[in-house]
Amino acid sequence: MQPPIPNSTILQSRYRILNVLGQGGFGRTYLAEDQGRFNELCAIKELTPPQDNPYALEKSKELFQREAQTLYQIQHPQIPQFRATFEQDQRFFIVQDYVEGKTYRSLLDERKARGYVFSESEVTQLVKQVLPVLAYIHGKGIIHRDIAPDNIMLRDRDKLPVLIDFGVVKELATRIQAQETVKQHTTVGKLGYAPTEQMQTGRAYPNSDLYALAVTAVVLLTGREPQDLFDENTMTWRWQRYVTLEPTFAQVLNRMLSYRVSDRFQSATEVMQVLQAPATIAPLPATPPPTNAQPPATNVSRAETVAIGHRNDSTVARTNVQRPNDPSVPSRSSLWDDPWAVFAIGAGLVLLTGLGAWTITRALMNANQPIASPTPSPTITASPKPTTTPTTKPSPSPSPSPTPVTFSQQLDLSSGSVARSGTLRSNETLEFIVPANQGQRLNTSLGGEGVLLSVLAPNRDPIDNSANRVTNWSGELPFNGNYTIQLRTVKGIPKSDFKLNVALQTPTPSPSPSPSPSPSPTSNPTVTEQVIGIPQGQTGVQVSGTVNPATIRRYIINLRPNQTLSLDLSQGARFTLRYPDGRPVEDATNLQTWQGIVPTGGGYQVDVTSDQETSFTLGVEAR
Repeated sequence: MQPPIPNSTILQSRYRILNVLGQGGFGRTYLAEDQGRFNELCAIKELTPPQDNPYALEKSKELFQREAQTLYQIQHPQIPQFRATFEQDQRFFIVQDYVEGKTYRSLLDERKARGYVFSESEVTQLVKQVLPVLAYIHGKGIIHRDIAPDNIMLRDRDKLPVLIDFGVVKELATRIQAQETVKQHTTVGKLGYAPTEQMQTGRAYPNSDLYALAVTAVVLLTGREPQDLFDENTMTWRWQRYVTLEPTFAQVLNRMLSYRVSDRFQSATEVMQVLQAPATIAPLPATPPPTNAQPPATNVSRAETVAIGHRNDSTVARTNVQRPNDPSVPSRSSLWDDPWAVFAIGAGLVLLTGLGAWTITRALMNANQPIASPTPSPTITASPKPTTTPTTKPSPSPSPSPTPVTFSQQLDLSSGSVARSGTLRSNETLEFIVPANQGQRLNTSLGGEGVLLSVLAPNRDPIDNSANRVTNWSGELPFNGNYTIQLRTVKGIPKSDFKLNVALQTPTPSPSPSPSPSPSPTSNPTVTEQVIGIPQGQTGVQVSGTVNPATIRRYIINLRPNQTLSLDLSQGARFTLRYPDGRPVEDATNLQTWQGIVPTGGGYQVDVTSDQETSFTLGVEAR
């Protein structure tokens, strides 16, 4: 295994390594600064296969590319966002958002050291917060396959659980081991957490993740490892002897832990519905007992989903073994031979006779009274009270909903550009006021997955159709006055971090006093196009040129779907990457370096610009 990358090393002319976050047999995770995103922290996962194993190198490329494509599909606030992938010195790297927090394994170890574990309410909340994430990835045909306390992090900033590590490193290790031992199949999953079908056959289903989530829950509740909670002789879970839960939640966990795939809940959505409406829990169908002692694993999981919270289950087993004809079991004598039984029966008859006489007498007395009792019943109509009760319940419901709030701040762009960052909630609107003059050029770019910006003219309308709810906007301002950069969260996201970069450029004054020619070079710069072709057998090429405020150098690169594109521009100029239809690629405006996987094929456009006469060199790689 290659040694760790030294701290302060810069990879791809962009990522500066800070330190190692974790390390395993086939890889490491580094904390790094992304110099292309204002030194934002990121996590870089490195796969370091054995250099002397051609099979490992081949599988590394295959699996890492597959994980990159998998992560690229995922856009969920509780899964670290994929940024880029690259290869350097036969090492393979994936760049993701950095999650600041602790794994639930670390949290459990800390609590056990102080003598306590997770409470029922904490684990219930964890399960309810992870289920929507599983429903999301399962809807995309993705199965995590390695859910355990080590792979769920409690994020510091919002206290939400985040799913990490989709198992590519572990899958590489198992494939290499399988190749060395000539196994027929390989598995990904943690022993004790992954269900039998996953560990024995390598097959995983959506409810295989549900099984692992339930194991994680009982480990956090009991503070004991799966091997201490699972009885391999009977293939049943014995976790309820260590903790007592609310019956509904216990029944849900037991069904998630069922041995048979068909006995479990079939989707995360189904579990969410049951937890929201416990009355809808359907009992498992009765399963006949096993006919012999050899295959207990096929039937015993259903029996174990019923309540198993009593410690004296061994007593129940003994009573089931006893037989009426067994001479070792003492038989009872006749009931009439027992004088205490005869006395008890007689006393019971006397009591029943007296109770019957009292009931008949009470009925006759009530029959002689006038039938006035029904009249109060219509006057005491219960309808007003139920109507007042629901009316009082909805009244508090609006109060917890956050009131919309708008914050305003004027930006000082005398230095030409400014950056702002922070956290925005769903009920908040953040407005940055920019005083500007007609003809000036405003450039805005926004980093963050859950926030969008709008650029409003002095009349409070968007400047144009491309300036409403976007991640970046750049253009010439048509009026004098106060422009507004308005930030709001994406619908459905409670809050999100953002980083805003704003620049205001004043056009170079023209010697002619007439205002008509001065805006023309700014508003209509000359665009010079050139198609870049990468020679066969090579992965990259460099082009050079000169650019000024009145000229845009546009380079067109024909790419195939899922190719990795890397761009590196020399100092003094900047570029904007556009899709084949002309739309700017997200987070690819006014940059000097960029790398990512293109989702579709076609002619991608790289527009190189500068505020002054500048010579530049553009490096392009496509793999």
